[in-house]
Amino acid sequence: MPAEDLVKLLRLVHRGHVAFPLTRVELLVRGMNRLAEHGDVLVGLDEAGVRAVLVAVLAERRRSRQGRPPA
Repeated sequence: MPAEDLVKLLRLVHRGHVAFPLTRVELLVRGMNRLAEHGDVLVGLDEAGVRAVLVAVLAERRRSRQGRPPA
């Protein structure tokens, strides 16, 4: 999943533009087709859960790009 898709969803969540629990329909309405198709881990989560998953994945990817081993 491209990081830009995850960042876009996190921005929408932060701005209050996403309904919860998260559904595939919500993702499709927001134009996030790849997440709707491949984001099984996000579907059904409440706002706190979606935020937690997105922040963790983005942080791990950022750490990997910087060449740091996981903590």
